[in-house]
Amino acid sequence: MKDIDEIQRFLREHQIDGWLLYDFRESNPIARSVAGITASGITRRWFCYVPSDGDAVWLIHRIERAQFSDVVGEVREYTSWRELHEEIRTLTANPSRVAMEYSPNAAIPYVSRVDAGTIELIRSFGVEVVSSADLVQLIEARWTADQLAGHRESARLILEAKEIAFAWIGEQLRSDRRTTEYDVQSLILERFDAMDLTAGHPPIVAVNANASNPHYSPTAAEHQPIRQGDFVLIDLWAKQKTPDAVFADTTWVGYAGKTVPERYVEVFEIVRDARDLAVAFIREKVASDGPVYGYAVDDVVRNHITEKGYGAFFIHRTGHSIGTEIHGNGVNIDNLETKDERALIPGICFSIEPGIYLPEFGIRSEIDVFLAHLAPDGVIVTTVPAQTEVLTLL
Repeated sequence: MKDIDEIQRFLREHQIDGWLLYDFRESNPIARSVAGITASGITRRWFCYVPSDGDAVWLIHRIERAQFSDVVGEVREYTSWRELHEEIRTLTANPSRVAMEYSPNAAIPYVSRVDAGTIELIRSFGVEVVSSADLVQLIEARWTADQLAGHRESARLILEAKEIAFAWIGEQLRSDRRTTEYDVQSLILERFDAMDLTAGHPPIVAVNANASNPHYSPTAAEHQPIRQGDFVLIDLWAKQKTPDAVFADTTWVGYAGKTVPERYVEVFEIVRDARDLAVAFIREKVASDGPVYGYAVDDVVRNHITEKGYGAFFIHRTGHSIGTEIHGNGVNIDNLETKDERALIPGICFSIEPGIYLPEFGIRSEIDVFLAHLAPDGVIVTTVPAQTEVLTLL
C-alpha cells in the first residue's frame, strides 16, 4: 500500500472516513497502483477500504486468495453476489463519507474509473461517495527526488535529440538529399535507443498542414517529404528505462529556410508569450500564497490567444500531468476539454503547451514545469532552454 500515513492524514484533514479502492478486471489502474497490486489475471471484483485510522480491510473473491496473499491488512472473502453486498454493507457500516475514483459529472475523466453501478451500490448503503481526485494527485502524481533527477536528465537528452533532428534536416536539404517526416522520426527513435530512453510511442514530426493536427504522427506508409520553405513541428517525449522513471516532453518548431516568414513569426510569438504568461501567473499566485488551479492557468493562456484573434484555433487544453505515463494522474492545465479544479501542489510536474492550428500550418510550444514548493522559485521549468524564436534550418 502506497503512503498509508499520508492517505490517512489527508482523510482526517478533509473529514473523509476512508478511501474505498475498487477494481474489476484492471478497469481501475489507480486502485491497483495505490494498493500495490501487480498480479495479473484477477477476474473478480475486489475492494480495499483504507480508513482514516486503523488498518486496511480487503474484500476479495475466495477463488483468488492466492493473488492477495501478500497484502497488508485484514482480508475478508466472499463467493456470491449476495455475500459481496453484505460484506460491503458491513465494511461501510460506520463510515458516512468515502472517497472513490469518481468525478462528479465526469469532470476529470482520468479519475472516473469506478462504474456508475458500483457507485450506486455503495450509496444504497447510506454512504456518501466523494471524489478521490485530490487524493489521487497526492499519492500518484508527486515525484521523488530520484524521479526529478531522472526527469532532468531525460529532458536534457530529448532536447539534444531535438537539436540533432533539426540539424539533420538542414544538412539533408543543403545536400539536396530527400528526407521525410518519417525519416526524422526514425532518426529520433534511433537517438533515444542510443540514449537508453523509451518513448512508448513514436514522436511527432509534422510538416505544414500536418502540424495543424496535434496528434499527427507519420508512419512508414503515410508521411510527407520535407522541402525547402516548409514549416516543421517536432514533439518528442521519453523517459529512462528504469523502474518508476518519469517522462520529459517538449515541442519545438522550425522553418526550412534562412529567413522565417512574418506569418510564422507572428503566430509563434503569440504562442510563446501565452506559454510564458502561464509560468508568470503560477509564480505570481504562489507568491501571494493563493491556490493555483489547473483551469485558472488554462484561462490565462486561452484568454491571451483569444485576445490576439486565434481562440478558435487553440483546440486542446494548455497542458497535462506528467508522470510514469506521459499523461499522468495529477492536475491538468485545462478549462476547455474539462474544468480541472484541482490545485497545483508541490511535487507535481505538468506541461504548458499552447498551440494555434491554422489550415496551412500549426504552431505549438511546449515546456515542462515542476512545482518544487509553494514559492516563486519553486516553479521550475525543466525543459530548458525554452524556445524563444522559430528555428531556421538553412
